[in-house]
Amino acid sequence: MTAARLPLFPLNTVLFPGLVLPLNIFEQRYRALMRDLAALSSDEPRNFAVVAIRDGREVATTAPGMPDPTAQPERGAAAGFGDDPMRALHSVGCIADAATIREQPDGTFEAIATGTTRFKLLSVDASGPYLTAEVEPLEETAGDGAGALASGVVRAFRTYQKRLAGARERSVTTSDQDLPDEPSVLSYLVAAAAVLDVPAKQRLLQAPDTASRLAEELKLLRAEAAVIGKLPSLPMIDLTRRPTSPN
Repeated sequence: MTAARLPLFPLNTVLFPGLVLPLNIFEQRYRALMRDLAALSSDEPRNFAVVAIRDGREVATTAPGMPDPTAQPERGAAAGFGDDPMRALHSVGCIADAATIREQPDGTFEAIATGTTRFKLLSVDASGPYLTAEVEPLEETAGDGAGALASGVVRAFRTYQKRLAGARERSVTTSDQDLPDEPSVLSYLVAAAAVLDVPAKQRLLQAPDTASRLAEELKLLRAEAAVIGKLPSLPMIDLTRRPTSPN
């Protein structure tokens, strides 16, 4: 696939293809990014690259609401990511399409984006008002046994959901038809819905093919369900919704 240069939005979360990402945007560098996307003509895709942070901060330390407001603010597109942003970011991310961008009266933005395609991060440029990156889209391949693995993941995910719901005395409202039949779509949905830390989700995003991702999910779901069964007081999040990600 052909490499492309896109605006880069590092976050403390992992975006998967097909999943929705709401954003509240208040930092100047990301406001500039959203203004440039909003200015594109209606027939141009409003795409940007989302990548999870390995080591750094998505918010500069002196942004509104952050501690030590009297400190000298970090400036520049790479603020919070050190001298080499490539080292602070994971190497695989997801292209996002901004379906909705709304500027608020105070100059901040609210945006709704949807993940579309995984990419490999090739380079990062910090010379502009916000980071841009050269990215190479990654093709999704099925791998061996994806269909059979998908059936196992559906069963394991149902058990996992029930144990999470039981830990908080909630009922599971989703039904079998709510889970997609297509293995790759299922693999991304489960990866996004499972209560996992960023490194685990990142491993799922960068799995070499759908079958590998499903196999890893099967192990994770079984292990997590077993832990929840022994520790029923573990916290639960709503598996059908994603929290708004501030920058």
